[in-house]
Amino acid sequence: MAWHPHLWHPITQVARSDAPQRVVRAQGSLLQLEDGRELIDAISSWWVTLHGHAEPSIAEAIGRQAQQLEQVIFANFSHSPAEQLASRLSALTGLERLFFSDNGSSAVEVALKMAWQWWRNQGSERRQLIAFEGAYHGDTFGAMAVGDRSVFTEAFEDLLFDVTRLPWPATHWGDEQVEEREAAALAVLSEALQTPTAALIVEPLIQGAAGMRMVRPQFLKAVAELVQSSGALLIADEVMTGFGRTGAVFACQRAGIQPDLVALSKGLTGGFLPMAVTMASERIYAGFISESEPTATFFHGHSFTANPLGCAAALASLDLLEANPERYSGFEARHQPHLTALSNHPKVLHARCTGTVAAFELDAGETSYLNPIGKTVQRHCIEQGVYLRPLGNVVYLLPPLCTSDAQLEQCYEALRSCLDQL
Repeated sequence: MAWHPHLWHPITQVARSDAPQRVVRAQGSLLQLEDGRELIDAISSWWVTLHGHAEPSIAEAIGRQAQQLEQVIFANFSHSPAEQLASRLSALTGLERLFFSDNGSSAVEVALKMAWQWWRNQGSERRQLIAFEGAYHGDTFGAMAVGDRSVFTEAFEDLLFDVTRLPWPATHWGDEQVEEREAAALAVLSEALQTPTAALIVEPLIQGAAGMRMVRPQFLKAVAELVQSSGALLIADEVMTGFGRTGAVFACQRAGIQPDLVALSKGLTGGFLPMAVTMASERIYAGFISESEPTATFFHGHSFTANPLGCAAALASLDLLEANPERYSGFEARHQPHLTALSNHPKVLHARCTGTVAAFELDAGETSYLNPIGKTVQRHCIEQGVYLRPLGNVVYLLPPLCTSDAQLEQCYEALRSCLDQL
């Protein structure tokens, strides 16, 4: 298939990539191509397709809502789907207030702006923001600034604000030095917090775009304790990790922490519609209310804020998640025997697994997003009926929750045959 003359595909170097395949239909974990082939969508279409493609209950919920109220300005109006979703997510996250936006980057931007302005509204001089090495929080400017400097941000370096960086003690199976690296990272954090700090932002348990780099729950809990005891705000970017991806509804729950702000998107609507939210504590919300000072207002908004169709999809997705907790809580155990067998291959390094996410590195040169081995793996797996998108030499599986045992086995078999050819 040739490149379309009018489309510009995301994060794709046309000169070095195969032309895209045309998808005509999708159902469950399967993508159907125009030529009749079927592929297992082993990465949930960039991590958004939570329950499976064309999930009937979500499609029906959107259809019902479309016949009643499809959109209304949310600055002067409210509606039941938004109110229901706010109440349910508040109960699940332990945070009382919900602010709507359109995508994960925007949800992070909102959290950063809230944290920064909250301190400003109080007349505080806390100006330090802390993030982790390797972090990825999105492609808008604030999100890029708190993300690690990389090929994603290089062209915009001069426009990004300064952030204090901490080591990320990524771990894997058989890692005997993890406690030493965690202690070193916590020592750096303790020193950084001597400077008055507005907020620390973290991808809880898994840094996604950096290469599915995983940390232990106890490290995350220690980070939260240090940050919050210093008075700084804790922002959890659960855009990827939310809604069951780490084996709990939220990664923060698995780690036993309570952030002040949480960014959510991707799986929020089950992958059906673009929508994001930022959850905030009542304390933060109260800091923007003032009869005497109108500039205390949080001046941020989106045209499709609280889109009723997105809210309906999110409510239906939550219904599925709550009705079938074993789908996400048991997925890690399904990965483990396959990944264990694969980890014995001489080309496989640093196998690791958290919840629905399994990953390893290929011993094929530098660990980098630009490592060309990823495209080789992708082509081979597509030939075997499995769609993957490796992060350079980091190969990962993040399938929809509806993926069957046979389909999961096919994913690992495709990887085994690829490793043998390499």
